[in-house]
Order: sequence, then C-alpha cells, then structure tokens
Amino acid sequence: KDGQSDYEIMMKESAEKRVADSKSLADKQAAKADTEKSLADAGAEKKDTVGELFATLKYIQSLHTECDWLMKYFEVRKTARTGEIDSLVKAKAVLSGADYSLLQMNSRGFLHRPE
Repeated sequence: KDGQSDYEIMMKESAEKRVADSKSLADKQAAKADTEKSLADAGAEKKDTVGELFATLKYIQSLHTECDWLMKYFEVRKTARTGEIDSLVKAKAVLSGADYSLLQMNSRGFLHRPE
C-alpha cells in the first residue's frame, strides 16, 4: 500500500506541476508577445524618428547654404544698399528743388557720347 499511496502522491504532484508549468508557459508566451509588440512599435518609432532626423538635417543644410551665400555677398549687398539709399536721398533732394547739374560735369552718363 505504501507504493500505491506514493504513486498517487507523485501523480498528484506531477499534475499540479503540469498545471503550474502550463500557467508559467502561458505567462511567458504572453510576455514574449508583449515584448515583440513593443519591439515592433519601437522599430516603427525609430523609422519615423530617423526620417524626421534626415528631414531636419536637410533643412539645416539648406539654412547653412543660404547663410554661406548671405555671408559671401554681404559686402556687395551692403554697398548696393548704400548706393540705393544715396540715390533715393538725391532723388528726394531733386524733387525738393536741389540742383545737382554742376556736380555731374565729369560723369559719363547714359546719353553721353564718347569723343
């Protein structure tokens, strides 16, 4: 009888262990599924972030190019603006009645014929 009762105890413990192992396996499979979903979400987020990064880098490069152009031609544009301001001041003075005809004696104008 001891053998029979030992067998029944062992079978009962084995059944309990199978139930616990089945529950553990189900929990681990659920955890694995959650982890795989998180991995897929992180991969998609990384793809979006990398795309955004490349767009930002492209924008920064365009700003850098524009800034380089502005720095390269700053003096030329400054000189042109100064000339425009001077011309506007003179035009305003002429319209107000100033006479600049004596100042342009040696300048070669648009209608001046070469000699």
